[in-house]
Amino acid sequence: MVGPGILLVCIFVPIVGAIIVPFLGKINTGLRNISALVFVLISFISAACALPAALNGTPLVSSLELPLGFSFSYYGDALAVFMAMTSSLVAAIIVFYSFGYIEKYPNQNEYYSMVLLFIGSMMGLVFSTNLIFIYTYWEISAICCWRLIGFYRKEDTVIKANKAYLITVGGAIFMLAGFIGIYIQTGTFDLLALQGQGLDSWIVILILFGILSKSATLPFHSWLPDAGVAPSPVTSLLHAAVLVKIGVYVYARLFLVNFHLDVVWSTAIPIIAAISAIVAAGAAIVENDIKRIIAYSTISQLSFIFLGLSSGTMVGVAGGLLYILMHSLAKGGLFLCAGIIEHSTHTKDIRQMSGLAKRLPVTCVAFAMCAFSVMGIPPFGGFFSKYMVIDGSLLSGQPWITAVFIIGAVMTVIYLLRVFCKVFFGELSHPDIKEGTWEMVTSVAILGILSLLAGIFINIPSQLTTFIVESLGRW
Repeated sequence: MVGPGILLVCIFVPIVGAIIVPFLGKINTGLRNISALVFVLISFISAACALPAALNGTPLVSSLELPLGFSFSYYGDALAVFMAMTSSLVAAIIVFYSFGYIEKYPNQNEYYSMVLLFIGSMMGLVFSTNLIFIYTYWEISAICCWRLIGFYRKEDTVIKANKAYLITVGGAIFMLAGFIGIYIQTGTFDLLALQGQGLDSWIVILILFGILSKSATLPFHSWLPDAGVAPSPVTSLLHAAVLVKIGVYVYARLFLVNFHLDVVWSTAIPIIAAISAIVAAGAAIVENDIKRIIAYSTISQLSFIFLGLSSGTMVGVAGGLLYILMHSLAKGGLFLCAGIIEHSTHTKDIRQMSGLAKRLPVTCVAFAMCAFSVMGIPPFGGFFSKYMVIDGSLLSGQPWITAVFIIGAVMTVIYLLRVFCKVFFGELSHPDIKEGTWEMVTSVAILGILSLLAGIFINIPSQLTTFIVESLGRW
């Protein structure tokens, strides 16, 4: 049996690593790269070590009480461990991919440092039980994203990095005001002491501003497609594995585990999500920049997660949690495949690409596998999560909302098939290109295979998400 200290290892090893890797980079770049990967893998293994205790119903708790209602407390229940394992696993693959992608760029030491700090802040956020520390880790992640989106330091990339920072931090300030409202109402910031509390509508609205801005949901979505100016491993980390999942995690933590929402929100949130899903899918259909297409797809797919989590049904909530895992694997793979394509062709415009399967066969197959999962094609993992979310929405008695999401699912098939056929079929447009480095190709292959295996062995992740939902005791 592991002790509660394993949570501190999961959080602070990557944070300490963020301080160490720039110095290692001045000594040897290979040592820096391997060390960065090891730090992330330690975080993943630590989270996995906390899983047995969470599944046994005895979550690990590490706590230090502080004055004025604060507590330096971490809590490893099944939901937190699930999110930590998902984020750190995909992040480790992305770091490995980065070895080949950014080897010729400047600012590499800062890149690895910011990635590690980013992962550490995510781990701190998912395990923290104090609202103020959740906000603190939330803001640390925003600073890391600001630096990573502006990695190339060109004027347009800096402008778009600033835009992402201002939108997400602006939303976070509203969320902080909501947290203060909770303290005024209850006298504590401790989530463990707030189980089953109700919240005033104005507090819910303030918190939702922060959640929706971080998860790039309409009308706070515009920063996410613009973040495509960042390196592809950064966009993969932001869009798939960590950043946008912070919002859906906080929604699940606050409004499924801790607080009871008024019934009006079970209708309002699906409506917001439905509008976001359709508008973003429509934008993806007409867009020609491959990374912006995948970014709009992320906005649309996140709406499916919100639909599941807000459905109020056991199958819908379990499907929403399962969707987090399946989307992280598949969408992470799509962005990394886009990075190989961009590296090879030196363009992101799909109108200037065709026939690339002849020169990028592994990337082609990996892209197809990840795309099939996002589309919801069986037996890929995305099929099961999408089916459960839609089923949960129907069971909640909202057929019109469900119909909108079914249309959104069809649109997903259309825009991803459009990209795949345009980029990989037809006459070869770039006869001199070749596959990316072995690290890059291996990474996309792993994510494509995991997207398939997650569906073939669906009982394993589905049992975990079902256990999480059952532990909430609301059904």
